[in-house]
Amino acid sequence: MRGRGIATINFAVHRYLRASSSLAGSSGRVSSTIVDFSGGSSIVKDDRDGAYGHNFKNMKSDRKLFGIAAGAFSASFAFSSMSAALAKERVVPERMPEEVILYQYEACPFCNKVKAFLDYHDVPYRVVEVNPVGKKELKWSEYKKLPVLVVDGEQLNDSTAIITSLNSRLGAPPMSEEQRKEEDQWRRWVDDHLVHLLSPNIYRSTSEALEAFDYIAENGNFSTTERFTAKYVGAAAMYFISKRLKKKHNITDERAALYEAAETWMTALGGRRFLGGEKPNLADLAVFGVLRPIRHLRAGEDMVKNTNIGVWYKNMEEAVGPSSRLPSNFQMAEMGKPVQSTVTS
Repeated sequence: MRGRGIATINFAVHRYLRASSSLAGSSGRVSSTIVDFSGGSSIVKDDRDGAYGHNFKNMKSDRKLFGIAAGAFSASFAFSSMSAALAKERVVPERMPEEVILYQYEACPFCNKVKAFLDYHDVPYRVVEVNPVGKKELKWSEYKKLPVLVVDGEQLNDSTAIITSLNSRLGAPPMSEEQRKEEDQWRRWVDDHLVHLLSPNIYRSTSEALEAFDYIAENGNFSTTERFTAKYVGAAAMYFISKRLKKKHNITDERAALYEAAETWMTALGGRRFLGGEKPNLADLAVFGVLRPIRHLRAGEDMVKNTNIGVWYKNMEEAVGPSSRLPSNFQMAEMGKPVQSTVTS
């Protein structure tokens, strides 16, 4: 009973913090940078844009106007909150895990698959950003690949296996055998094909490689020396590695291959809003998860501009909604909130 109570408190604090974040001016997340550490690991940039605010210094001089504006704002905020609530596939409290910890690289496409699933189901989670050089954050684990998810003390490995396990635990929606086969087919397509197109596109040119590593240098879990190395040596290394990956996966024109994959996915939808119909299924979340880190890079911008995937991607952004990631212990302490875990992000 105590554990369930802690989970409920954590869930409530999560809701409060997200509401506070919205009122403070954070309206959405824009993902923008990826890097591959030769093993499907990446780092992404999450910016906040679209802040709103107003100066009410002269509020007394125009109370009527303020009242109208406040009423309109309240109605708009309530409507947007209701829309978000209707879009997400939330978990019943009885199935909500008490503590979820994700060990990751911020823009790793496989890590982003897991985050897309957690965000869509509004499962609060903490993040441990792993240093790719020594991986000391994983010294307790024999398994060293990422992502690693710890759910109520149980370690889960491999993004596809993690999502399958969580989906069952949280209460997978019923589907026909035909729907399940289609979902499985396209989940395999993501792992076996789509992810292999990312690095050749992200590191297609030296300028694009530097664009990606510029973020890593500033936001990755690196020492000062490692940060310098990551930006310049890393960018140069990944530029050449991407050429080898391009050859390994028989890619002639990386942009054309990315566009073809986007159109292949749109053809699979067959006019449906999502592959899952009116709601995303696990394949939708997988495609969205691996594409989210590159969406606002040059490769992602080109993909949206030159294919028909943009509408589906926007629908997915609305369905998945804001991140359910919890703040670090430091942020919690600053807000005077109780800390249930020693993990920091």
